[in-house]
Amino acid sequence: MSYFSFHRLWAMVLKEFIQMRRDRVTFAMMIGIPLLQLTLFGFAINSDPRHLPTAVLIADQGTFARTLAAELRTSSYFEIIEDAHSEINAHTLLQKGDVQFVISVPIDFSRKLLRGEKPEILVEADATDPAATGPAITTFKYLASQAFDRDLKGPLARLKQQPGPLSFNVHMLYNPENITQYNIVPGLMGVILTMTMVIITALAITRERERGTMENLLSTPVRPVEVMMGKIIPYILVGYIQVTLIILAAHFLFHVPMIGSLVLIYCVVILFIAANLAMGITFSSIAKNQLQASQMAIFFFLPSILISGFMFPFRGMPIWAQYIGKCLPITHFLRIVRGVLLKGNGLHEILPELWPIALFVTIAMTIGVKRYRQTLD
Repeated sequence: MSYFSFHRLWAMVLKEFIQMRRDRVTFAMMIGIPLLQLTLFGFAINSDPRHLPTAVLIADQGTFARTLAAELRTSSYFEIIEDAHSEINAHTLLQKGDVQFVISVPIDFSRKLLRGEKPEILVEADATDPAATGPAITTFKYLASQAFDRDLKGPLARLKQQPGPLSFNVHMLYNPENITQYNIVPGLMGVILTMTMVIITALAITRERERGTMENLLSTPVRPVEVMMGKIIPYILVGYIQVTLIILAAHFLFHVPMIGSLVLIYCVVILFIAANLAMGITFSSIAKNQLQASQMAIFFFLPSILISGFMFPFRGMPIWAQYIGKCLPITHFLRIVRGVLLKGNGLHEILPELWPIALFVTIAMTIGVKRYRQTLD
């Protein structure tokens, strides 16, 4: 029996480095992907969102109302993008997700403030993502209380005494108790589908090609399109089973309100599943082995969790990161699911989120099918 040899050990180490260098795709992923993800997530992830889109409904044209609006515009937490014309218009903006807040100033605001009657400001917030609303509301109360310090002088100085010249009526819409599960559990539908459809599909097809069974299938009378459809359809059924289980758990275990139509959810899911299956096919056609396929799938899966709005507020990310997030189908799917379940959105409200997923499916499927035909040839 031979003793342990450092010479033989060093030979094996050199062999592995040489093999790693020859597999350039894997080597590039081991070095490039961590650096890319470190840069992307380090700058993009932010748990204290700023510049949140806000609509104002100001019925009073007095000096104090204009002062309050000016104070909001100078704040880093709020970005006024819309002047709502009515309460219906304001509610529509919130329901579609176009704004995070609607701040309403009543018609007799200035008069009541001068009389010391503490006029009430209505703050309506889209609380489907509690992490995006809490700090901003706290900041608004502070700003509004301090906004009139320069105007309340002389005889009006008494109005600055505690508890301040204003009162606040905060409505946390769609999730009034700020329950985190209402935001997370519907989002898990998109995360689980992405993980299952992309990773397992990419590995399954690559495994067939590695073992040579794909060539055996193609040598039979079965046509290539029939082979591909036979591979895809079972995963569609698995996806619908997962969706059903998540909906049941959301209702019975986490008591998530389901205001909208479940039929609409089931109709939209097929488009999202198609988007993830298209990515799985694309990765399987590019990868040379299962290791590369899994690395590509994970590279797609991590951004889907971190910059889609699932774990961190989407509007807290810088603009360039939001553009990247909007390229991912899960970003739009999360908005659809949360909008339907928590807000009761219908087809009209979710249409702006449907066409980006459909565009992603078209592009990914075109690339995947083209690449896959090349691999079969």
